[in-house]
Parts: sequence; C-alpha cells; structure tokens
Amino acid sequence: MATAIADQENILKSLLRTGSKTVFGSEHHLQEVKTYDEFKNAIPVRDYEQFKVYIDQIKEGKHNILWKGMPIYFAKTSGTTSGVKYIPISKDSISNHINTARNALLCYMSETGNTKFADGKMIFLSGSPELERIGGVPTGRLSGIVNHHVPNYLRTNQLPSYETNCIEEWESKLDKIVAETIDKDMTLISGIPPWVQMYFDRLIQVSGKKIIDIFPNFSVLVHGGVNFEPYKAKLFDSIGKEIDSIETYPASEGFLAFQDSRQAEGLLLNTNSGIFFEFIPAAEIFNDRPTRLSLKDVKVGENYALIINNNAGLWGYNIGDTVKFVSVDPYRLVVTGRIKHFISAFGEHVIGEEVEYSLMKAAHEEGVHITEFTVAPMIRRQGEGKSFHEWFVEFENRPVNMQQFAMKVDSNLRAKNIYYDDLISGNILQPLQIHPVKKNGFINYMKSIGKLGGQNKVPRLSNDRAFAEEIEKYVE
Repeated sequence: MATAIADQENILKSLLRTGSKTVFGSEHHLQEVKTYDEFKNAIPVRDYEQFKVYIDQIKEGKHNILWKGMPIYFAKTSGTTSGVKYIPISKDSISNHINTARNALLCYMSETGNTKFADGKMIFLSGSPELERIGGVPTGRLSGIVNHHVPNYLRTNQLPSYETNCIEEWESKLDKIVAETIDKDMTLISGIPPWVQMYFDRLIQVSGKKIIDIFPNFSVLVHGGVNFEPYKAKLFDSIGKEIDSIETYPASEGFLAFQDSRQAEGLLLNTNSGIFFEFIPAAEIFNDRPTRLSLKDVKVGENYALIINNNAGLWGYNIGDTVKFVSVDPYRLVVTGRIKHFISAFGEHVIGEEVEYSLMKAAHEEGVHITEFTVAPMIRRQGEGKSFHEWFVEFENRPVNMQQFAMKVDSNLRAKNIYYDDLISGNILQPLQIHPVKKNGFINYMKSIGKLGGQNKVPRLSNDRAFAEEIEKYVE
C-alpha cells in the first residue's frame, strides 16, 4: 500500500524491457520509450476488436507477438460486442490470478482472526476446467484455468469434484454440486452472486432448510463479477443470517482489486502484481485523444474508464469497466459500471452505479427483495406521448404499491443524476415505469440463449432495446 506509486513506475519499466523485444514492441518503438508521457504517445488505447489482429497472429502459432514466447493459456470470454474473446495469460501473469485470491483470504484472516474456515470444505462455483487448444495454446474459461492452479494444501478441501466441474450444462451441474455438498461441512462458498443464489435456492428446495442449518460452520462468502448490493438481502435471507463476505474484482485480463479490510470502503487496487494501470475520465473515453492518467494523478470521486497494461502483453487495453476511487491513501476503488452499459438516449448518461443505488435504496425502505433487473430507454414517436426509462424487475416479494415504489426509484435517480432530473423537470421525459418480471424470468431467458451459469451476467442497463425486447416476453 505504501509503495503503490513506486511499484507502478517499476512495473512500467519492466513491461517496456520485455515488450520492446516483441513484434508489438518493434511496431510501437517501445525501445525508445523512457517516460510515461512517451508511453502514451507510443501506445494508443484499444479495445479487443482493435487488438484482435495481434491475438489472431498468436492463434496462428506465431511467437513473441505481444509478450515473449507464447501465452500459456487463452482465457475465453464472451464479449458483448466482440463475440468470443481470447485473452492471453502468460507464465509471468498467471501468479496475478492465483496469488491475489490468496491475498484476499489472508487479509481477511489477519483482520478477523477467523482461520477456522480453512479446515472445512470450500466450494468455488466455476466454469469447466476442461481446456481445448487454439493455435497450440490451452484455452478455456478463466475460472476453469485457475482451477488447475489451486494449491495442494486446498485441494483436499475443494468441492465440487473435477468431474462435476466439467459438466457444461448449468442445471445438471447444479444438481450434482448440491448432491456432492449437501452433507459436507461447507465453510467457504465463492462465486458470482446470482449463481450462488441459484445454488442456495436448490439446496433449500431439496432440504427444506436455511443454508446455515445445512452448513452450520459456513462463515465466509467470497463474491465478485457484479455489484453485491442488489443480491445481498436475498442471499443473507437464504443463509438465515448475515455472515462475513469478501468482495473481489477478477477479470480475464487480470485480478484487479480485492477487499482487504472489513472496516474501509472499496477494494484495494492490485498495484504490485504485473499490471500498470491507466485511467481516463469516463466522459472522454470515446474521444480521439482522451486524457490519460497514471495512478499518482487520480482523484477521489471521479468516474474513470480503466485501462491496463500487463505482463501477458495487453497494451493500452480498455477492459470496458468504469471505476471511482473512494481513497487514494491507500488506493481503494469501487466499480461503477460498464462503458457500454449506460443510458443516454436523451443526453442523461445514466450509469450502472446510479440505477443500482436508486433501486436498492427504495427496496430497503419498502422491505422489498430484488432478484434481478434491467433498464432500457422507451423512445416514443411524435404524438405517442413522452419517452421514459423502462425498468424490468424480478421481485422476490413485490411492493404493496407498485406506482409509489416506482416514484421512489425515480426520485432517487433524479437526486443522483442532474441530467436525468433536468429532463423530468423540463417535461421532456416522463417518470420511469417498472414492469414486474415473472419468477425465474431472467434465468429462463439466459437458459434459452445458452448463457446460464458460469461467468454470464445480465446487463443492468442498455442504451438500446435489444435486451429489453427479449425480457418483455417474461413480464407478468
């Protein structure tokens, strides 16, 4: 924590030393780069589509393209616009994925004194560890790749079995996981919140008991991938009490941050693990020459697009997330959304953090539990009435007065976003509307498109109606 800036400077120098000997480094004259300003001039910001030409060369079996030699893995991930993405993981970068998860648990143990959970059974809900080969490179889901690197001292306590983890079809896999774990002493459970909730629902269905009555020593829930808040109340209700949770921020491109303290807000940025971070003010991300900041120049409370350079050969890589620092001593942040997940059909630029806050505040006040939701603009033609934001919400228990609940959510969003407030008060938009989605509506839709389980997530908000039009079929 104390040496974050110096560590970042050293990582940049180290990346340049290795990178200058690659095809990418030669094309971008990295051997001549000595300072961060020179680096910014040499390396443009790119997303996966613009980076793909280099990945394709590696897939053809070519060496020393982005990093020395060949990657030891490709992490295969579904992009929202790029189809399947192949993210390189190198011999140098694999430790970032493994050791950061370990560090998150060690920080928790150190702060709380709870080490007992390490003696019980632990489950990591993950993708299949079976790998295919692309251009000679073992390829699979990140969670499946990491499964191959679980340290021996945890192997004996790890569930489910390798065979069960290899099942691709999520519901069959879930039934096997439940059968393998229901009579075990589960002490730690880890996964993306919506899929952990499905696991809990199935356990409750089979046993008729709360989770804490099935697993009395269950004391740690590790989660990441999506914001925890919308799922928190229902998860703890399913468990039967609040237990300790540890938030992580893993991505195929790198393990970026983790909760190091139960007392402090935000996640500690992983500043000494082979990744050099850059930050672009979110409003500038689509500019031709956006402002690019290194860690020492970030400010608390600003919304930034996160750019990474790492020791697997990603350079000026826009991972598509936006973050906001809640502290710069040490550097702790919160994830505020996805660059492509926003609504600005009318100039309001509403982001994920704002819709989640607005809904969860109203839900808390009304004693309502939310299962899942998504938001899209409804653009009316001339003469059809005013446009509005359309919300599709699956409730665990519905509000007594839906209209009153929608007005509360709308009021919260107006307080959070001045542009949205201006559009409502200026009579350009009418207040938002909420449509209740049938029980398991989101799950059934994800199943229908073959994206149930694993790392697949529901987009919280979209600037078009493609997702909304599909979910409309599941409205009550």
